[in-house]
Amino acid sequence: MSDNAPDATQRRWILAALMLTMMLAAMDTTIVATAIPQIVGDLGGFALFTWVFSIYLLAQTATIPIYGKLADTFGRKPVLVVGTLIFLAGSVASALAWNMVALIVFRGLQGLGAGSIMATVNTLAGDLYSVRERARIQGWLSSAWGIAAIVGPTLGGAFAEYASWRWIFLINLPIGALSIILIGRFLHEQPQHRRHRIDYAGAGLVLATGGSLIFGLLQGGQAWPWLSAPSIGVFAVTAALATATILVERRAREPIMPAWLWRHRMLAGTNLAMVGMGLMMMGPTTYLPTFGQSVLGLGAIAAGFVLAAMVIGWPVASALSGQLYLRIGFRDTALVGAVLIVIAAVGFLLLPYPGSAWLVALDQVVLGAGFGLLSTPLLVGVQSTVTWRDRGVVTGANIFSRYLGQSLGAAIFGAIFNNTIAAELARASATLRPHLPDHVDAVIGELHGAGCLAQPKTTCGKPSSLRPTTSSSGC
Repeated sequence: MSDNAPDATQRRWILAALMLTMMLAAMDTTIVATAIPQIVGDLGGFALFTWVFSIYLLAQTATIPIYGKLADTFGRKPVLVVGTLIFLAGSVASALAWNMVALIVFRGLQGLGAGSIMATVNTLAGDLYSVRERARIQGWLSSAWGIAAIVGPTLGGAFAEYASWRWIFLINLPIGALSIILIGRFLHEQPQHRRHRIDYAGAGLVLATGGSLIFGLLQGGQAWPWLSAPSIGVFAVTAALATATILVERRAREPIMPAWLWRHRMLAGTNLAMVGMGLMMMGPTTYLPTFGQSVLGLGAIAAGFVLAAMVIGWPVASALSGQLYLRIGFRDTALVGAVLIVIAAVGFLLLPYPGSAWLVALDQVVLGAGFGLLSTPLLVGVQSTVTWRDRGVVTGANIFSRYLGQSLGAAIFGAIFNNTIAAELARASATLRPHLPDHVDAVIGELHGAGCLAQPKTTCGKPSSLRPTTSSSGC
């Protein structure tokens, strides 16, 4: 490791800084979601509001591999500090947005900073802690997501109702400033004396390829049909960019995405597993709050806590996974996690209808435990196979794969949801049909009118329009 080894006290302060920066990226989606009605009411542009989320995810995901390589090249500290500053600059700009287009652009700037946070925080955890300790540390880092799942909606709703939605972005400033101060004070890296040749062409092509792929996954089946000309065109461009990326990276002296990353069987298998995990995460994340309100009859807060049960099981399982992978190995521990994920998925299907909120929450605890036992051993395992020089690259690829899976999951589950609702409407009996909406988009309007959703309908089939409500009436 190229760092001056910090003592125990320094490492505790560094861990606190890493958790704060992780919370910035984790909380920024949940805190914005609850304030969307107020944002739209102030800025207008309701037809564009889903891009407030999509552009953030796109920019974050596409830049993670680039930041991973930059962290290996120039050190973790400068990349993390610069990324956090970019994120904070995007936060200030978002708070000052004058219309929806400006807000979308500034959210993209936030996403560019969030990519650095996601790649570098986990890489630093691999640098500073031993294999035995990393599971416990990943548990602490994962807990930031659990805190964000609870604190984010609460703060977002409070700011939107009692102050201004602009404060949901300004709250990032003191958190980010404190994290930068702690990193500057306690994290010390040896200067990089070796000269580097920056792979500008590779970085640009990796960013363009990842951005095009995520864009196609986010828009396909929602903004346009999967087999339409726009969808085919986007994926054709993605294929062309991917081909160009491979050609350029093969010739680069210090490629952003080294070829060995995909030739190594274990690394490739791990990345594919993370794609699958990301895909599975999107089902409950997107639809469980609405299920809790419209089926279980819960209020918005209670439905949010049902989903939060998943992020309670996750950090606990992550912290305990170290004891398990030291005994049975990384692969077998990850397999245990995968089995728990399957059990939770099947268990949800077998729950009595409409069922109890406690049973659903318990199922989500098991699902979160599966995610923790799958993700932590795979991340620690790949970090353990390389030296400090390549740890950022493999960590970035691991995190990128998970977010790629989440984008794929959003597309797949959105298509399943829309097609299922459309089929049920088509099969409705003649006596019921006059009382039912004509198409999927109208379902959103009906739910809104009944008090089940806090937001009016948007363009047909956008899952992000299914946000939790503040009504406790159920439907």
